[in-house]
Amino acid sequence: MKGSVTRFDELLSPLESDVLGIIWPDKRMKVRQVYDQLRRKRKVALSSIAVILDRLHGRGVVDRTMETARGGVRYTYFPRQDKDGFEKGVVAETVDKLIDAFGPTAMSYFNERFNKRR
Repeated sequence: MKGSVTRFDELLSPLESDVLGIIWPDKRMKVRQVYDQLRRKRKVALSSIAVILDRLHGRGVVDRTMETARGGVRYTYFPRQDKDGFEKGVVAETVDKLIDAFGPTAMSYFNERFNKRR
């Protein structure tokens, strides 16, 4: 499953990319469901999937609902936005940071760059 979300290699770890590659199409999944799909493609521990999903939740990439089950609490994870929305958010955040850091130089570059493509 390596490279399933290759555009995000610099933002996400390979395991995070693989987990998101599984959860985006299926929408709502428990840790075990993600694990069952991912272990067919790579050697990974169930606890690693739980940690990755918790980190993605902490970063606001996925959200979760909680249910009390036999033996404790169980989470169902789901993406906060679809893959396209995530990509647009990353681009918007990156462009905003460039404009904040470089101001008029960045704006001038973007104008030149995108006017050439027309």
